[in-house]
Amino acid sequence: MQAGEPGEARAGSGPTARQVRITGRVQGVGFRRLVRGVAQAHELVGWVRNLPDGSVEAWLEGEPAQVESALARLRNPGPPARVEACAAEERPPQQHARFTLMR
Repeated sequence: MQAGEPGEARAGSGPTARQVRITGRVQGVGFRRLVRGVAQAHELVGWVRNLPDGSVEAWLEGEPAQVESALARLRNPGPPARVEACAAEERPPQQHARFTLMR
């Protein structure tokens, strides 16, 4: 990764946010609870929800290194979940107060 690229963890750069869409076997297997646990363990705020097409969408916000570490964990959740794709787009932070499990 080149300096200044999105996703690069920079010391003192302030919070970052990623809007994430995860596809695969991610509904009906406790994946949203896993996302919430990973987010809380990484001191992130935001939300996670199921989408009608069977995918999961999440908003992860916090220190860049923590966001990237959480994304790495979510890409390899272990059984029974299975991630086929995890697309994360950088977004401006929205300063959520906590991490919320949405329907």
